Amino acid sequence: MPGASRWWARGGKRAFDVLATVALGIFALPLGLGCACLVWAVDGAPVLFRQTRVGRGGRHFRILKLRTMQPGAGPLVTTGGDPRITPLGARLRRTKLDELPQLWNVLRGDMSLVGPRPEVPPYVAVRARDYRAIGRLRPGVTDWASLVFRDEEAILRAHAGDAGYYERVLLPRKLVLARLYHRRLSWRTDLGIVAATAGLVLGCVSRGAGGLGPALVSRAREGL
Repeated sequence: MPGASRWWARGGKRAFDVLATVALGIFALPLGLGCACLVWAVDGAPVLFRQTRVGRGGRHFRILKLRTMQPGAGPLVTTGGDPRITPLGARLRRTKLDELPQLWNVLRGDMSLVGPRPEVPPYVAVRARDYRAIGRLRPGVTDWASLVFRDEEAILRAHAGDAGYYERVLLPRKLVLARLYHRRLSWRTDLGIVAATAGLVLGCVSRGAGGLGPALVSRAREGL
């Protein structure tokens, strides 16, 4: 690993997370509070959704999101058109504004701005060997899988009759991308993913995915 990449992995990445999150908070806090008030006014309490996820070193933490679904238990994976998603929640999910509370997870050190998306314990337990390979990384708010499978809910809706499709097809592909990210970890990779995520939120979608390249994106999505 080049010197700059080692520096990034050992401390630079965490410093960037804190500084960038504080800077983003200047703009994100009023927006997040406005969205939270809207959720409370339209859909009622609770405003926040909390769920146990697996973090760095296998440690469990509670991820935060704005609530976009009706309260109550249900499948671990959400599909497009899920009747539990509220009309307001659908808009928040489409614009990714429901993810804003995760900036608090980043400040706490539970997560990084960029890193493999954290999974729920049952899925990690099933693929414990695969997760050991990326276990030193903090999970992220965004990553290559978030960009490549940005239409994940639509994909799952198309396979609604296959209850194990996510675990059997999508999850292994996400893990391949997570291991590739681990090998390519650098400040250039992270900034590329952040820029691509910002473009996605703003509606500027390219054939690539934050430096991953169209060829690898096509391979990851092949057969979906």
